[in-house]
Amino acid sequence: MMEQTKIALVTGAGSGIGRAVALAFLGAGYKVGLLGRRRETLDETRCMAGDSSANGRVLVADVTASDEVNAAFDALVAEFGRIDVVFNNAGISAPPVSIDELPVDAWRKVVDTNLSGVFYGMQAAFRIMRRQNPRGGRIINNGSVSAYAPRPNSAPYTATKHAVLGLTKSGALDGRKYDIAVGQIDIGNALTEMAMPMARGITQANGDIAVEATMDVRHVAEAVLHMASLPLEANILTMNVMATKMPFVGRG
Repeated sequence: MMEQTKIALVTGAGSGIGRAVALAFLGAGYKVGLLGRRRETLDETRCMAGDSSANGRVLVADVTASDEVNAAFDALVAEFGRIDVVFNNAGISAPPVSIDELPVDAWRKVVDTNLSGVFYGMQAAFRIMRRQNPRGGRIINNGSVSAYAPRPNSAPYTATKHAVLGLTKSGALDGRKYDIAVGQIDIGNALTEMAMPMARGITQANGDIAVEATMDVRHVAEAVLHMASLPLEANILTMNVMATKMPFVGRG
């Protein structure tokens, strides 16, 4: 019997890590829902898949709006019948300023995207995966090494990534009875547009400015693909993929 094609959904698929992971899924033969706010960047991701682009579906939605997230998930299910893997990736950061100088609106935008956006994605995935046949699926959340140790002036980003780790652990526990495996990848210095400051020089814990080592984003994509490839009786709860020489272990 031929193995059934798996269906994946990737949020923030129009750039950076989301784009790299979506392309890795498409290259591995998945059918992939490319979710993001801007159709033009999602179309670019889809076109970059080459011969596999026919298996990509553009889903325009804002992860901070639960109704849009649910509609996008339902549209993918309407076309392909199920969802096997969800990669909750979409995230933003705030200006690196002292906590007392941070506009409240900037705090709310980070929380709405990085925390509520992941929750809405998990909620939609649970709703579908617990009822589909065969039951179950896998959810992979994009955390960060900031889920364990902050950078200077990063309170909103660090707080939300700590919270995502809590969502991952709660989801892993609550998903057991539905055959839903929930895990998290914690990434350090993958060279995307968001990580460009590391390559130019970024503030360290002691106040110095230093250039940090980075790694190719494809290593993250390969790691997510490995997590997704496991049978549902096995789960990687947390995986840290980082540039070997970045100042994380022994930070400061």
